[in-house]
Amino acid sequence: MTSTPSSFVTIGEAMAMFVANTTGELSTVGDYHRSLAGAEVNVAIGMARLGFEARYISKTGKDSFGAFVRQAIQQENIRTDWVSESDQNATGFMLKSNVTDGSDPKVEYFRRDSAASTLSPSDIDSTLFDKNTHLHITGVAAAVSDSMRDTLQQAILLAKQQGSRIIFDTNLRPTMWPDKATMVAKTNEFAFASDLVLPGVEEGKILTGSDQPEAIADFYLQHGVNAVIVKLGSEGAYYKTREGESGTVAGFAVEKVVDTVGAGDSFAAGVISALLDGLSIAEAARRGNLLGSLTVQVRGDSEALPTREQLIELENAAAYQK
Repeated sequence: MTSTPSSFVTIGEAMAMFVANTTGELSTVGDYHRSLAGAEVNVAIGMARLGFEARYISKTGKDSFGAFVRQAIQQENIRTDWVSESDQNATGFMLKSNVTDGSDPKVEYFRRDSAASTLSPSDIDSTLFDKNTHLHITGVAAAVSDSMRDTLQQAILLAKQQGSRIIFDTNLRPTMWPDKATMVAKTNEFAFASDLVLPGVEEGKILTGSDQPEAIADFYLQHGVNAVIVKLGSEGAYYKTREGESGTVAGFAVEKVVDTVGAGDSFAAGVISALLDGLSIAEAARRGNLLGSLTVQVRGDSEALPTREQLIELENAAAYQK
């Protein structure tokens, strides 16, 4: 008898992203190039390139941006069975500035009342989940709309019933929330329902009141989470489990930081893929650091994510350099 292969499920909003080809204020830039964007779809791309079955739940409009999004997802071998279309609402899009000094680029969203914001619990199918499934959700999706939050809650409920592991990336987007208090309360509500939480250290300060990695981890462990990996940027990551396993995994040095957007998504793909490969939480944090370091060296959210063959070469080289 063969075992059921591990699968990956995520829910969110994929958008068309227009990245400035020149530096300067977005209001003055006249030349852009288009690519796919969305925190959750970035992780799905990373998982699919590594050979995992990636299932993506979203909704687009019946428009050109929607067609572009669906084609781009299909080209990455992500299953689109659960990407539906809206007759009334348009596909979201965003603008992203071009920076050359390693600072965070400016991003402007055009996603209010988008097609994805109308996702509802009825869009979630219980057959998506089993004991070998990892459900990945983020604070970005939680910020999209009340309906999206209801959808995420339904997914969590069904995933728990089927014994799936739930991984939550806090991924705060303050501009998408009505106020800080709501953002903190709703984000932590999803975190407490998860098995593994992935906050950044600055996000942890907002959500827990502390900027100390161990204190951030303890906050979530005390609320029933099984494990926490705190992203420390260039310094790497700190991990702690309910069983008391803990430690810091060093980051990977990079020659030049080009674009920081998408690094957290790459980190999540590294962690989840490592866990599905049967690696330890420390090894998962190390792979997360590796994939995050690749992404900050290129302009684009998912362009640097490796194939399985490329990952093997990178990990072999990293092991040799340790």
